[in-house]
Amino acid sequence: MVFQGSSAALSHTGKVRSNNQDSGYAGSNLFVVADGMGGHAGGDVASSLAISRIADLDRPFASTSEAENALRQSITDTATDIIDTVRIRPELAGMGTTVSALLMVDDYAVIAHIGDSRIYLFRDGALTQITTDHTFVQRLVDSGRITPEEARYHPRRSVLMRVLGDMDPDPEVDTFIMPTKPGDRWLLCSDGLCGVIDDTHTGKALAAGNAPARTADHLLKQTLDAGAPDNVTIVIVDVGGHHPVFSGTPAIVGSASTPMGVEVPAARPGRSSWLHPNRQAANEPTHFEPAPEFLEELIEEDRRRGRRRRIAWFVGLIVVLAAIAAAVITGYNWTQTRYYVGADDDTVVIYRGVQQSIGPLALSTPYEDTGILLADLTPFDRLTVESTISARSLADAEAIVQRLTPEEAIG
Repeated sequence: MVFQGSSAALSHTGKVRSNNQDSGYAGSNLFVVADGMGGHAGGDVASSLAISRIADLDRPFASTSEAENALRQSITDTATDIIDTVRIRPELAGMGTTVSALLMVDDYAVIAHIGDSRIYLFRDGALTQITTDHTFVQRLVDSGRITPEEARYHPRRSVLMRVLGDMDPDPEVDTFIMPTKPGDRWLLCSDGLCGVIDDTHTGKALAAGNAPARTADHLLKQTLDAGAPDNVTIVIVDVGGHHPVFSGTPAIVGSASTPMGVEVPAARPGRSSWLHPNRQAANEPTHFEPAPEFLEELIEEDRRRGRRRRIAWFVGLIVVLAAIAAAVITGYNWTQTRYYVGADDDTVVIYRGVQQSIGPLALSTPYEDTGILLADLTPFDRLTVESTISARSLADAEAIVQRLTPEEAIG
């Protein structure tokens, strides 16, 4: 059965990169985002090859299992296409692409995923990330070593653990089947969106209920306003709804939208880079797939970063505690330069310190018991002493005591 709903796709170079290595596809039953990697031409070609190969699946399937097997095989064939392309054009060595694909079969969504592009489901007012990023930092999150918020700003957040590339002819692809229902809104995007706009703001945009194209425009504007350091590709799929259904012509965006996008580019004339004599000049790649030995170094580097964070936190705590202790000692020492006159049981006493206390800790101690009985004082003086009389110094306290001394005691 042909999918009943509406969709939109758009792709933008962003504000920093000079070319668009992303590709996107929105058809009658199939929806795909591919984020290319590997420099100026390599990323373009890899994502375009993925869309060109997987687009053949944009048709009704008899069962979800048949669709799942077809998706997995098509993505594996894309890896073969990339390997064959690099064999013909060795200057493209190292190119690869992520793939996040959604194939609608009756009331089910068949999903295939590799890399760090994402598929979200917005249902009943809640946004849920359906796919799991195949990245180094996601492994750190899964192992509890960092939080999802820390992962957003981790210096190695673009290191991919799995990707369609020219090294592995049999990539490990996540595939699964989920039920879907009218009112569901699916979002497929490259990390140019989800790496810049957090899920809270994405959910608000999807909750507004605008048509897929307008919603995609709104998300793109948010990304551009935030700087858009990477290519941005967005595919939105509404299940059912009142917006126009599929028009019959698939929307292909990004590098796959041009005929040149799926062709292997000719070698560029001129001098090659001394660092990569067989590679074309390129932008800095948006992703990097590490060799196993380098992965161990990344893990060790993260351990070192963790140790540095703990040491910095511990040193900071010691500094704060030391500052508090210094303030307490300084304050206490100041109180010991103060005196007041008060009562202790039945006599007048000179106290060193101040009348206040901190919890159970008194900030004063008896300095001198004058021997003057409270009973010998006038009622006014007795009340004053029991309420305590502050003194500017020890001499001042002694002067106060002298004034309180009964005349017969003086004589």
